[in-house]
Amino acid sequence: MKSEIFSLVNSALDSLAAQGIIDPEQRRQPVVERARDASHGDFATNAAMVNVKAAGMKPRDLAQKILDALPASPQVEKVEIAGPGFINFYLSPGAYHSVVPEILRQAHDYGRSDLGKGRRVQVEFVSANPTGPLHVGHGRGAAYGAVVADLLAAVGFEVHREYYVNDAGRQMNILAASVWLRYLELAGEALVFPANGYKGDYVWDIAATLHREHGDDYRFDAEEVFRDVPADEPEGGDKEKHIDALIERCQALLGDNRYRYVFELALNTILDDIRDDLEKFGVVYQEWYSERSLVESGAVNKAIERLRKGGYLYEEKGALWFRSTDFGDEKDRVVVRDNGQTTYFASDIAYHMNKLERGFDRVIDVWGADHHGYVPRVKAALKALGDDADKLDVLLVQFAILYRNGEKLAMSTRSGEFVTLRQLRKEVGRDAARFFYVMRKCEQHLDFDLDLAKSQSSDNPVYYVQYAHARICAVLRQAGEKGLDIEPSEGVKNLERLTESHELALLNDLSRYPEVVEAAALNEEPHQLTHYLRDLANDLHTYYNAHQFLVDDQALRDARIKLILATREVLRNGLNLIGVSAPETM
Repeated sequence: MKSEIFSLVNSALDSLAAQGIIDPEQRRQPVVERARDASHGDFATNAAMVNVKAAGMKPRDLAQKILDALPASPQVEKVEIAGPGFINFYLSPGAYHSVVPEILRQAHDYGRSDLGKGRRVQVEFVSANPTGPLHVGHGRGAAYGAVVADLLAAVGFEVHREYYVNDAGRQMNILAASVWLRYLELAGEALVFPANGYKGDYVWDIAATLHREHGDDYRFDAEEVFRDVPADEPEGGDKEKHIDALIERCQALLGDNRYRYVFELALNTILDDIRDDLEKFGVVYQEWYSERSLVESGAVNKAIERLRKGGYLYEEKGALWFRSTDFGDEKDRVVVRDNGQTTYFASDIAYHMNKLERGFDRVIDVWGADHHGYVPRVKAALKALGDDADKLDVLLVQFAILYRNGEKLAMSTRSGEFVTLRQLRKEVGRDAARFFYVMRKCEQHLDFDLDLAKSQSSDNPVYYVQYAHARICAVLRQAGEKGLDIEPSEGVKNLERLTESHELALLNDLSRYPEVVEAAALNEEPHQLTHYLRDLANDLHTYYNAHQFLVDDQALRDARIKLILATREVLRNGLNLIGVSAPETM
């Protein structure tokens, strides 16, 4: 209905432009919105107020001209001018009835559109360092990124989902060294594990695989391993220097081939685990992009050279710095360290340069909120490279805090004290996890109540929405058991019998669905869809509790069945977009 009103208004503006009343060069596009107050009609437009300059007359006078030029429509009962020049549309009693056959005809495609016109969008999300299992914080980014991607695809964008694998750099070397040190312990060596090493049980598991498959082939005396290594933090030393020295010792003792084997074993074990976790969470990517491939292909050096030619690099204390302050960053950033190694930031510059070289019209990064300071430096680099930084949109996702029995659960990734995404999925189920993760704006903190997510009550939002779908399916089964035809060959009819307030509320809800999908997609706000589904479910439950569907009056029964069939379709479509199932029984 919104698009119908928009079309009528634009037709009237076209007519006024043809008559010379409105200057086509100064004409502005109107906004059509649903009225917040039913007494003001169903829809309102600001067409007159935004075009006063183009017409050179007062808003209310122009509003009258627009009203006079409006084409007739059976959907519109009356039109009024209100306030400073708003035009309010009151729909006819049967205007919303047409949404039911439209939903039943389009089925899965209802709510989808070609708004994006096939423009290419890359959505990169999760991209957690493969140094451990995904935890519940990653889960929120996974759910949010996946739904944003699916929403954009639903409104006509060509979406490329990508995971950036940080398979190079210091953190991966710390992981490899941590695995090797745990292996030494399993081989019988007594040692003090570094404060800055990875301590999770998963490190023991990888080390056990290494020991099981290779015995003592990788074993060295602990005294030799730790000889002359700087003291660790608890002993008055520096934990960073300590772990870096252990990495160097590990590489020297094992040699290139054996060190690479430990490195790859750790990387691939964890990466396979991450892939499996995400697939079972309903998240599938078109590409897993390797950071190492950027280094090996020369893309990092290419990006650095482009910055050098642009005059945006300088040397200081043996390191190479990027003048990011020239573009509004708070300080300049190192791209090549004094030891000749490129930084993570250098790889990120090359990666974003590569994204735009691949021809995406828009690039969306979904990052944790703790990366907010990283945004201006990446955009600064794109500007320095001569690329369009406005094509990059960074969405920051706040951490999810878990509560069980009202108690906050402790989370520490490095110490290994955290709840994994797999544990969450097994405890509350994929559906509840996906739904809860996207119920709030990404920049808002999320308190995840595990007990609520597992409850089968109307207080649990995902249960409440799924139960609405299951209730409709139960009614349809009852109709089948009674031998009632719910899909007569004559098609959809008798909808004029839908006059109850609960029915009109449902019809209004159903007509809003395409608008909600569009707004959720364009604003990158999946929570708009979850809120809509809860409202739709509430109106369905209220209708269910107030009226009988399988009444003796065949015409009324037919109309009501068609209404709940359409409601079932929209519930299913909406749940599908957020990666949640629509069960037929509960």
